Amino acid sequence: MKNIKNEKLTLRRELGLTSAVSLVAGIMIGSGIFMSPQFVLVYVGSSGASLIVWAVCGIVCMFAAFSYAEMGTIIRESGGNYIYILRIYGPCPAFFVAFTNMFVMRPFATIAGSLSFAKYVVAPFYPSCTPPILVVKCIAAACILVIATTNMLNVRFTMATQVVFMVAKFVGLMIIAIGGIVTLVQGNYGSLSNLESAFADTKLGISTVGMALYQCLWSYSGWYNLNNVTEELKRPEVNLPRALMIAIPMVTILYLLVNVSYLVVMTPSEMISSSAVAVTWGNKVLGGWGWVMSVAAAFSAFGSLNGSFFSGGRVCYVAAREGHMPDILAMAHMRRRTPSPALIFNTIISLIVLIPGDFQGIINFFSFTAWFFYGMTLSGLLYLKIKKPELPRAITVPIIIPILVLLAAVFLVLAPIIDDPQIEYLYVILFILSSSVVYIPFIHFKLFPGLLNKLTVFLQLFLEVAPTAKNL
Repeated sequence: MKNIKNEKLTLRRELGLTSAVSLVAGIMIGSGIFMSPQFVLVYVGSSGASLIVWAVCGIVCMFAAFSYAEMGTIIRESGGNYIYILRIYGPCPAFFVAFTNMFVMRPFATIAGSLSFAKYVVAPFYPSCTPPILVVKCIAAACILVIATTNMLNVRFTMATQVVFMVAKFVGLMIIAIGGIVTLVQGNYGSLSNLESAFADTKLGISTVGMALYQCLWSYSGWYNLNNVTEELKRPEVNLPRALMIAIPMVTILYLLVNVSYLVVMTPSEMISSSAVAVTWGNKVLGGWGWVMSVAAAFSAFGSLNGSFFSGGRVCYVAAREGHMPDILAMAHMRRRTPSPALIFNTIISLIVLIPGDFQGIINFFSFTAWFFYGMTLSGLLYLKIKKPELPRAITVPIIIPILVLLAAVFLVLAPIIDDPQIEYLYVILFILSSSVVYIPFIHFKLFPGLLNKLTVFLQLFLEVAPTAKNL
């Protein structure tokens, strides 16, 4: 019988510049811009302050993405934070990243996107009341299963889907932006009519600003996902920085225009009380065509989730390839060349976490955890810039840029703990540290090395997968 274990595959380089831009912008433009503006407004208290938060977050993500672009051209491997921390700090911190990504960050991101999709899908059927949570979660689960299936079948089809949904969501946001511009031309400035009203009731507490940044940065999340799939990117030394330089400024400008449109069409109290701010905007501006915004928001959430699922599954796959997860998760389908075991695993964990999932709480804890690891990666980049400047890289950013983003990451991690400590943040920290219980016996000391061998061989045959090699 042919020895499946000796088969070595690589993931295909299918992503060109267009696909890369669509992946970054398509993940960034997701559920956040249709749901987070009202939460940002709640935390900072005024329309003027909320616009400043959106602009600041866009700049922070732009600087962070450029820093990651330099890191991605130094370490040209898939895996994002995990692989960078592994190569710079070693296996133990990297395992913390992989463990937390698999059981906290990736499921939370998937659930938040699927819940947003479900809420906008059912919104037209429950115009005057909150939809039943069971209905929302069932639709969210179906969404996860559909996306998982398409990602396992074909990379090109997944990317084609990403481009289509990218265009659809861009059109939806342009409708909102143009509607706002028309309203301004007609002389209606809403809560932005003068400086005093725009900044009335502004809240400047450390915790409130931190929470507003969390909600806003969720809308920008996706700027880092291209680094997760570097090995599937054509000419990564060129297309990685180029895609980021196109996608992130475009999304930032579009977000600011959309928020201005929200604020000139709706009062702050209308935004805060809305269960779906884009739908409320659509009902006020488009009248009987307001349902179009539900469709646009649902498309946006679906497209973002599709791209996030595609890139996120590669972190689990790379961690397994480096020996930090079971071998089966590092394998790819022998014909389709997709990391189907890792994608199946991510799907199962996400469906389990979906059961008690809550959108706003998920975003806060996701952002807290994510920026902790972003800070670690950025400190690693500073180390490479200072100690190993001779390493080849296709792009070099001024050292002040990663320093500023690192300071922002420190603020985002410490702000909610210092100003308004909650026991849930302690739970997140303890969960990250608890991964050492797995790492020390099973990874460091390699106890029970043959424990999963029989299951691995069975799953190889059942799933038609084989081990893979790096695509460098």
